[in-house]
Amino acid sequence: MFEWKDAGRISVLLLVSSLILIPLAATVLGGFKTSGELRVSPFGIPDQWHMEFYGEIFADANFWRYLWNSLVISLLTVFLTVLMGAMAAYAFAQVRFFGSEFLFSYMLLGLMFPFAAAIMPLFLTVRDLGLLDTPWGVVLPQVAFGLAFSIMFFRTFFSQMPAELFEAARVDGCGYIKFFFLFTLPLSTPILATIATFVFVQSWNNYLLPLIMLNDRAGYTWTLGAMDYRGEYTAEWNRTLAFVSATLAPAVVFFLAAQKYIVAGLTGGAVKG
Repeated sequence: MFEWKDAGRISVLLLVSSLILIPLAATVLGGFKTSGELRVSPFGIPDQWHMEFYGEIFADANFWRYLWNSLVISLLTVFLTVLMGAMAAYAFAQVRFFGSEFLFSYMLLGLMFPFAAAIMPLFLTVRDLGLLDTPWGVVLPQVAFGLAFSIMFFRTFFSQMPAELFEAARVDGCGYIKFFFLFTLPLSTPILATIATFVFVQSWNNYLLPLIMLNDRAGYTWTLGAMDYRGEYTAEWNRTLAFVSATLAPAVVFFLAAQKYIVAGLTGGAVKG
């Protein structure tokens, strides 16, 4: 039976979806248009499909180098953030020690500070450590700023795991560390995929941190490499849109592949079981 509240819910979902899909579609289609057609009809279907802009990008070795640099940085960030965040959250959720709540609240303070507010002391620290123009100069700050978010979600999920499971494993001589790797992580696939997806997408699209930490063009990520496709004298937005469309594809594919785990992770971490 049709209900008006269902119609309202569907209308809101369609509106929110259109705010995402329309600009995304315009970006992809813009790579098939000439500069003149893009100015006249930025959201329309191309009158004539120009494949040379995408072909030029895919044939450029710099494009693949930018993608590789972004992939290495993103995967390292995901691995370290997930591993360290899960270990810290497991300690907060399963181990009772003096000052645990205070320490947990202190770590969550990282959610209150914008990334740009710490860019100057962060740059000085990375410079003093000799990590400028290296992937680690981008990876380690991203891990540091992503830990608060990951620990919060991991702790909520781990707290809902049945205590009887650990008690049974402890009877068999299983300690905290062994239980974490053999039982907790395998049972936490939804929340692991959720955190990994958010961290990967955020790292993949990060522009400010690579801009500050990377000066050598050989180490540029795709967000910095986009400047190579703007044109020498005027901004060629069709080439830029083609480049952005090609580089956003890995993040979109990664998100779609982990979509069912993301939903399960978010609902599992939000509903008390």
